[in-house]
Amino acid sequence: MARRGKKKGRPVSGWVVLDKPVGMGSTEAVSKIKWLFQAEKAGHAGTLDPLASGMLPIALGEATKTVPYVQDGAKVYRFTVAWGEERSTDDLEGPVTKSSDRRPVEADVRALLPKYTGVIMQTPPQFSAIKIAGERAYDLARDGETVEIPAREIEIGRLDIIEHNADKTVFEVECGKGTYVRSLARDMGRDLGCFGHIAELRRVEVEPFTPDDFVTVAELEAARFGGKAEAVPDEAEVPVDFSAIDALLVETAAALDCLPQVAVSDDAATKIRLGNPVIIRGRDAPVEAEEACATARGRLVAIGAIEQGMFKPKRVFVG
Repeated sequence: MARRGKKKGRPVSGWVVLDKPVGMGSTEAVSKIKWLFQAEKAGHAGTLDPLASGMLPIALGEATKTVPYVQDGAKVYRFTVAWGEERSTDDLEGPVTKSSDRRPVEADVRALLPKYTGVIMQTPPQFSAIKIAGERAYDLARDGETVEIPAREIEIGRLDIIEHNADKTVFEVECGKGTYVRSLARDMGRDLGCFGHIAELRRVEVEPFTPDDFVTVAELEAARFGGKAEAVPDEAEVPVDFSAIDALLVETAAALDCLPQVAVSDDAATKIRLGNPVIIRGRDAPVEAEEACATARGRLVAIGAIEQGMFKPKRVFVG
């Protein structure tokens, strides 16, 4: 009988709200954070292109179970559209495919904003992770293929002009899951008759996190290595004390602020973690809820449903 391999890493849990720098890919960022924390498990809640900077929430350990709730949260981006050129990737990475000498005045750009606010249809970029017949669109695009990507419904909460000059406009957008900011630049450029592409993109918020939660790679490295940001050559030499870097984590439960919260006793928490339903007590406790989270002493116990005053766990968390 084959022996199971021992899990590598620490059973550390929580969220790292990384201020990702330009040039670092999302997968690279996850690997870096997983290594710094020596975590057993890690994953991110929404890809951020290498050319973009800003908020990349990375879940460690038990927090990976809450990733879908962060992925579904509203996002805020600050982005600059350069007018006069459309590019194959809709950002600075690709070659110019269309150009124009026309430049929009601010009044024309502002008049366009209502068209891109609310529930709208949007066609993702050719260079995107959308799957077409089982293939990623960006793989097909790199092979020189032009594919028909169907438009899909997205929601834009607000779209504001922050700054405008002859060649560029800086916007801020609050949007829902599945929105491509590069597509906004492309489509607005076409509507204005001058073409456009993303010159700069920064994600400033991912609900429920805010810029106050930001932490940089340099800050994490300093916490991990006692103020020294150099890599440790041998894992055996890595310090055992992770208290400084663990202090930079955001609690796992923060990702579930969107759900009703139910406080339970220690005895009830034990039953829930064994997969058993428990009666919810308390005058303000909800009687029915499709999803809610149970906590004990402020710590996350489980996500589940509340039916007829009883909490039924669906996903439990290690205490």
